[in-house]
Amino acid sequence: MVATQWPGVDPEWSRTVDVTSTSAVDPPGTVRQWHILDNGAQLASRGLVPAGTLLCVHGNPTWSYLWRTLLAAGSSPAHPWRVVAVDQLDMGYSERSGTFRRLADRINDLADLTDELGLDGPVVTVGHDWGGLISLGWALAHPQLVTGVVLTNTAVHQPSDAAIPSALRLALHPAVRRWGTTTSDAFLRVTHSLAQPRLSADVREAYMAPYRGAGRRTGVGNFVADIPADASHPSFLARESVAEGLRGLKVPTLMLWGPKDPIFSDRYLKDLINRVPHADVHRFEGAGHLLAEDCDIATAVFQWLAEHGGASGGVSTAPEATTTGGDGQTSTAEPESAGFRPIWDALGELATGPSKDGTAVVEMAADGKAGRSLSWQELNRNILDLAAGLKEAGVGSGSRVSLMVTPGVDLTVALYACLRLGAVVVVADAGLGTKGLSRAVKGATADFLIGIDKALMAASVFGWPGRRISVRDLAAGRRRMLGVETSLTTLARRGAGSDSVRPMEAVDPSAPAAVLFTSGSTGPAKGVLYTHRQLVGMRDTLAETFGIRSGARLVAGFAPFALLGPALGAVSVTPAMDVTAPRTLTARALADAVAAIDASVVFASPAALRNVLATHNELPADGHTALAGVQLLLSAGAPIPEPLLADVQRLLPRASLRTPYGMTEALPVTDISLEEIQAADAEAAAGTVNGAGNGVCVGKPVHGASVAVAALAADGSAHGSQAVVEPGVTGEILVRAPHVKEAYDRLWLTQRESVSLPGWHRTGDVGHFDAAGRLWVEGRLAHVVTSPGAVVTPVGAEQAIERLDCIRLAAVAGVGPAGTQAVVAVVETVPPARKAGPAGPQVAGRVRRAALDAGVKVSAVLAVPALPTDIRHNAKIDRTRLSSWASRVLAGGRVGQP
Repeated sequence: MVATQWPGVDPEWSRTVDVTSTSAVDPPGTVRQWHILDNGAQLASRGLVPAGTLLCVHGNPTWSYLWRTLLAAGSSPAHPWRVVAVDQLDMGYSERSGTFRRLADRINDLADLTDELGLDGPVVTVGHDWGGLISLGWALAHPQLVTGVVLTNTAVHQPSDAAIPSALRLALHPAVRRWGTTTSDAFLRVTHSLAQPRLSADVREAYMAPYRGAGRRTGVGNFVADIPADASHPSFLARESVAEGLRGLKVPTLMLWGPKDPIFSDRYLKDLINRVPHADVHRFEGAGHLLAEDCDIATAVFQWLAEHGGASGGVSTAPEATTTGGDGQTSTAEPESAGFRPIWDALGELATGPSKDGTAVVEMAADGKAGRSLSWQELNRNILDLAAGLKEAGVGSGSRVSLMVTPGVDLTVALYACLRLGAVVVVADAGLGTKGLSRAVKGATADFLIGIDKALMAASVFGWPGRRISVRDLAAGRRRMLGVETSLTTLARRGAGSDSVRPMEAVDPSAPAAVLFTSGSTGPAKGVLYTHRQLVGMRDTLAETFGIRSGARLVAGFAPFALLGPALGAVSVTPAMDVTAPRTLTARALADAVAAIDASVVFASPAALRNVLATHNELPADGHTALAGVQLLLSAGAPIPEPLLADVQRLLPRASLRTPYGMTEALPVTDISLEEIQAADAEAAAGTVNGAGNGVCVGKPVHGASVAVAALAADGSAHGSQAVVEPGVTGEILVRAPHVKEAYDRLWLTQRESVSLPGWHRTGDVGHFDAAGRLWVEGRLAHVVTSPGAVVTPVGAEQAIERLDCIRLAAVAGVGPAGTQAVVAVVETVPPARKAGPAGPQVAGRVRRAALDAGVKVSAVLAVPALPTDIRHNAKIDRTRLSSWASRVLAGGRVGQP
């Protein structure tokens, strides 16, 4: 097979190089022939001056073909880089040396090649699998040339107390190794099968071509044999030398990772991050070991090079974000206080003040009665005791602690104890579902996992990371079965009265404090990193916007708000409900929780409120009395129809009903009351305010926040460089505020896109302002439909359809190629459809007319028993999933369920 037969490879790149070996395993003067893919001559022939050189090193059992997309991208006039992708000796199309070449030899071999090539800086090394380790060894030996490092699914260290991956253990077994790696091509075929999605036949053939015959696969077997499984292995010291040398690496580093890798799992990524903490990291969910085949790494690499590499060869950094393109709609805010009040400040004051014996946190029992509770003094004492115990157990500043505890006393104490220590709490609620939760906790790679029994069992079954800590003391046998080291009870006992180990009293406001996961309603849940300053910003924004002060009493039907209770100085209680399923909140459970603390504030999601209304007839007289005392209701997480709020108002007659708009990345962003919603809807219907209508009115920015939009283009994108607030301009909603997230955790590309308009966070939502300065949300950017000659946002048409008495819920989605999409309405009917499929002619006709009145032409109407919604809120409709389903149905495929 020749270069002309390698899909994706320009034959001009392929060449051989004769290199004099200085390796100890070769006699002096030995010349070895290397095969490389090199676009240097091609760039020169085109008159292009490369910004630098990418030195790409493959692993086992691939070859330089792995890097063909980097070669193609580097050959572009837009960003010319010389790309040298090597075939290591005994691999690919390079010479079969007949010698066993260990790790140190291979690092030396690479140096011989680069000397022969006369490689000069700036050089950015790129490595995969064992090529990562070898490229790093070369980089550490050539600091004068190296200006950057890129790593994909590799490892530099194997903990002595952890087994090597099972796939490698099998390959190393004496009864398997020679047959599996050399005699047969099994090792190659298994590796190629790891691609997600499956490799095409021609690409698979290209990968196999250099390894036809056992004699061509000796290097594959030797690579496996050279894996230093323990300290007695000949290559152990060479590997450890590279691993320790990494701690001194100062150049920009990019780590791109496929988390579905059965060999180099996230624990190896965690080790690399610990050694190179300044690295930019992006995990491609769904990708695996052959990352360069599974996804587009070339775009990521060259975007990163644009920020960190250049012809000067110096190390550059991205410029600090500055505000451009308009000031946005901004609320009036007081200047920032010179003193920083940590998140637990109010709690500490209440614990030592006149209210120290007053109730701080309450748990509700299943029978609706108040259960365990703590006073402010007890809560603070318990937090300090547990913090001392956790510190003794090894939890410290920067430790990641996954909290998988039911909302209540234990979770509150554990959360604030971790924060007091400077640990980073990881919160991914069970509402993500088993698959989503597992993906989230594995990606966060916690050092410790504190959990209830159910969570600890899941951790054992699914291999979740972290040293395990139970809530209560467990019997010895169960503790061993779950792999639990200790319990919160034991740690608190050890910490009680301890003066020798006290938690840190000061905190760095810019230090990471929490990783909170999104709902996963628009793709895999993303970890959102908050610093202490941003958590404090959230606390202060809530306090100022809604007037929640010390002494307030809060019922939290949404777990995160229960945790903010102590930060606000508010007594808090979570109703008896499944917090992972908001629609399980009943009117009786809500009233019981309100009565337990004489609550003044209630937070509940729209799905929870729907069920409260559905069950309100079960309320006794004292339940109605309790609810009548509520002064403020907050509901967020999804759009809330005005009729639903009006019904809630009748149940809570004295409450101010507020529906803040926000997201995990920034909560809240805007705020509006029921009365303001009714006024905005009336003005939209009357046409008296420019820009009113076509969406959900979410009000004006909250305390300290600025909001603007980046206008949509004709193709439905929002890549403009201007932040605008003119009425009637639809665009992606932008926000900036003290409580906007620090970054997406280990999602460098996602973070980069979210701040691509300097000074602003791109929310991924679309909307517009009206002339009164109110924001109207029209849907998600990913759900915009690009029909011929028009860009359609979904919410306005959905609202019009939902006003029909025969429709309970509606979703608008696009079907077909971008730019020529047809608009499809998928509806839940009243009464519900028994099975999914085309809606009846009468219903379809009414839906089409309603949508047309809203300015949207609907091509097809489908009815379903239930629309797919996210698990956390039970409210956010998965329109992307609906679009795929509708496409299949309208093409004559199996109907099934969306």
